[in-house]
Amino acid sequence: MARGIRTAGQVGGLVLLLTLAACGDNANQEPALENFTAEEIYQRGEWELENSRKGADAARYFGEVERLYPYSEWAKRALIMQAFAYHKDRDYENSRASAQRYIDFYPGDEDAAYAQYLLALSYYDQIDDVGRDQGVTFQALQALRVVIEQYPDSEYAKSAILKFDLAFDHLAAKEMEIGRYYLKRGHWTAAINRFRVVVEEFQTTSHTPEALHRLVEAYLSLGLNDEAQTAGAILGHNFQSTEWYQDSHALLTGRGLRPEATGDSWLRKVYRQMVRGEWL
Repeated sequence: MARGIRTAGQVGGLVLLLTLAACGDNANQEPALENFTAEEIYQRGEWELENSRKGADAARYFGEVERLYPYSEWAKRALIMQAFAYHKDRDYENSRASAQRYIDFYPGDEDAAYAQYLLALSYYDQIDDVGRDQGVTFQALQALRVVIEQYPDSEYAKSAILKFDLAFDHLAAKEMEIGRYYLKRGHWTAAINRFRVVVEEFQTTSHTPEALHRLVEAYLSLGLNDEAQTAGAILGHNFQSTEWYQDSHALLTGRGLRPEATGDSWLRKVYRQMVRGEWL
């Protein structure tokens, strides 16, 4: 959560804050914000953030601080809080815009890492299921990478790494979903192309063992035994304890074949890379 910046409240300031809060329930009765200091309007934004269900209410006050006092320290604080308030309201586009403005205006500030993290979250939190277009997932990966690479010592780097891995796994899951779709319909070549992407580009994800098994299935269906055996060999070397290897082993031995690297397909190159460590 964003780190709200508080000061020791003066009695007069508290009275003005309560006046704003009381009038805030009726926009027609709210006094002109020009009559209040930047700190008082900022405090009203914090009050809305803690007490209102609508993050947009808080974002409005934080925006007014920036509008009325654009070069003040409170404007800088309000801008990062506005990004957080919009994100709380799931208004990801405006959250991203506020966070980006903060990064543009204050790239060296201590909260720039948090602004970049919020920007990344504005994409990441829209990743909900593998059936959606994956453009937002790529954008989340790019933004998370910035947090990891530019702010490695920040408190947000660890969370960014975790979310990066999850988003990366999400992309592999999408490829698997499409590959299974083609496989069930007997479109072997189209299925192979999807599973190949997982094996070549998403080797570190949890989907690699199944992708190799599905390659065994698809290649056997096409009568391409060398490729099927090589996929089984990779699977056996790296994921021998999985059910996917057991299933692939049964398929291969059932046809009098064994998991072994043979032939000169793209899988043979993967075998040399993953098993023998020969990165070509």
